[in-house]
Amino acid sequence: MDNLKVVFMGTPDFAVPSLKALKEAGYEVPLVVTQPDKPAGRGKKLKPPPVKVEAEKLGLKVYQPEKIKDNRELMELLKEISPDLIVVAAYGKILPKWLLEVPKYGVINVHASLLPKYRGASPIQAALLNGEKETGVTIMKVIPELDAGDVISQRKVEITEEDNAQTLHDKLSRLGAELLVETIPKFISGEVKPVPQDNSKATYCPKITKEMGKIDWGKPAEEIFNMVRAFTPWPGAFSHYKGKMVKLSKVLPVEGEGRPGEVIEAKRRLVVATGKGALEILRIKPEGRKEISGEEFIRGYRVKSGDIFQ
Repeated sequence: MDNLKVVFMGTPDFAVPSLKALKEAGYEVPLVVTQPDKPAGRGKKLKPPPVKVEAEKLGLKVYQPEKIKDNRELMELLKEISPDLIVVAAYGKILPKWLLEVPKYGVINVHASLLPKYRGASPIQAALLNGEKETGVTIMKVIPELDAGDVISQRKVEITEEDNAQTLHDKLSRLGAELLVETIPKFISGEVKPVPQDNSKATYCPKITKEMGKIDWGKPAEEIFNMVRAFTPWPGAFSHYKGKMVKLSKVLPVEGEGRPGEVIEAKRRLVVATGKGALEILRIKPEGRKEISGEEFIRGYRVKSGDIFQ
């Protein structure tokens, strides 16, 4: 296995542990394919993707194509390398059929859900939004259809009430890397046989947009609690108080009733009524300010019972 040539394709933080794990396991990684640098921040300076940063630290060759569908340069690069395997982890684009046919053992992917559940762009957020008690990672064969390839291996992880999208992302990225390097030798040797997914049980999750973070106080407290966890840190679960936007990063379902969005307690605790039950706001970020506790928000913004979050 030490001589196995593995081309890696990935872009965000989620993919970094998988790339590191491949190198630490002794695989030859002749090429890392990642998305182009993107403008970021107020100055719109070009920022390299996390996988590029890590690949350069490891001394690996990096290629950043704008497109891969009919990319002659990439075709020639891969032909020259003649990889045994291509590993994908959150690359960010659908792979063309020609690329899937290049490596001897095909293309495998690290996906952050227990497929066939939560195919698509936001499996981590979807698991939290739906109040799942567990999720996991899947190593799967890549086919032209989205996340529909045969499952090679899976591993579960518990979702706790303290988890948000960031903490669950970190758990799953580490777990995916561990499972990847455990799976490759078993897959190559034929010890593990890929199993087709049950397409009748497939669910899909869309790309997350900023607008999805708007809180509807008419929903039950439990749903809003899950939403806050799913959208922290990005795009943030937001509402408005006295005309200014606020982002909620930590809340807790509690007993209480009132009009949806109404502050029903504003002494030591900041409690807001929902469509069913209430939420204690533990951490809140006022527009243009740093994040503070609910108690600090009460004092700083003179919050009183009867005020409304919209």
